[in-house]
Amino acid sequence: MSGHAEGARARFVLASSSPRRRDLLESAGLCFQVEPSDLSEEPRGEEAPLEYARRVAREKAWDIARRRRVRGDRRPVLGADTVVVKDGQALGKPADRDHARAMLARLAGASHHVVTAFCVVLPDGTAHEEAVTTEVTFKALGPTEIDAYLDTGEWQDKAGGYAIQGHAAYIVRSVNGSYTNVVGLPLCEAVEALDRAGAGRE
Repeated sequence: MSGHAEGARARFVLASSSPRRRDLLESAGLCFQVEPSDLSEEPRGEEAPLEYARRVAREKAWDIARRRRVRGDRRPVLGADTVVVKDGQALGKPADRDHARAMLARLAGASHHVVTAFCVVLPDGTAHEEAVTTEVTFKALGPTEIDAYLDTGEWQDKAGGYAIQGHAAYIVRSVNGSYTNVVGLPLCEAVEALDRAGAGRE
């Protein structure tokens, strides 16, 4: 059986509430449980985008791993975090529609990078960490197009204010690198790490 499962069938724990990550892992035929971490995602000081993503992924994974180990569960735990980077600055999740509009206007007609870091806490108490970067180029967008996209509501809870797998697909001119990384998890690399941990496909 694959997909989101409860009980002993699950081979690892996903420390994320993201439906995109859940769907990607299910598409790879993996069987797992979901237990989101509620740790703060606030940046610290002058933290660089890559280091921020790595830290948040690591902290989420270890948060759930520690909770599980108290209950005697030493299955691997996967944590991840995605940031959109433009001109060296991380664009997080927009606070409101106006914030999302400003983000999309900044990304329009240019290239930016999407960085997803993930951390797999292993049964032996060690961890595997990795980060993948993808370059994404948007077509030029006028105010009317931006507002039409905002009307879909997809910008909510999305780094950079867009979802490449949804209505935003038509505004993406090119993707250089992992597509699933932009969705929320570099699936090839994550599955390889889970396979090495003995938590991949049966």
